[in-house]
Amino acid sequence: MDKVNIFDSSFEPALIAEIRQFGELMTFKEGDIIMDYGKYIRMMPIVIKGTLKVLKKDENGKELLLYYLSSSESCSMAYSCCLEAKKSEVKAIAEEDVELVAIPHTKLDEWLCKYPGWKNYIMRSFNERFLELLKSIESIAFHKLDDRLIAYLKEKKRLSGSNLIKVSHYLIADELATSRVVVSRLLKQLENDGKILLYRNEIKLLSDFN
Repeated sequence: MDKVNIFDSSFEPALIAEIRQFGELMTFKEGDIIMDYGKYIRMMPIVIKGTLKVLKKDENGKELLLYYLSSSESCSMAYSCCLEAKKSEVKAIAEEDVELVAIPHTKLDEWLCKYPGWKNYIMRSFNERFLELLKSIESIAFHKLDDRLIAYLKEKKRLSGSNLIKVSHYLIADELATSRVVVSRLLKQLENDGKILLYRNEIKLLSDFN
């Protein structure tokens, strides 16, 4: 499993060897569900290539985007569910084709005590996901929807490395917890302002977009 070399700078050689031995390299196509609500989680995913998104469903069944995970990042909620042997309260979906290393739940606590590099990685991961959740809450509570939409498009651009974003108005509405009609109206306004171009299920960010 040569692709675990992305951790060589932060993990002990013995830990790398154990990841090679016990970790399972898995691939998912765009749109595949990696974790789902109400399912027991038996592994913690560490992303090697691609991006996945983590969603949470509210009491009315509306899904809200919590955060994205990309190269070398992991889902802290999956870690928590594994340790506590509880069902998942989130859903993870491949935003694009994804390769990941699945770490078995039986190794998570063992490595935490055994390898400082793993402990640092897990603590850093929890901190990063916590800050992203705070950012999401702040955005919902204090920012106008048009500001949230712009921030959403910027994040899509950062993750993909492209000004051409493949996403439907319906999906944006779902992830921002609003309606498709409102999203379409705001996108049309951005297009009229010369900041984006709208295509079928694609949005091109122009140089004036900021």
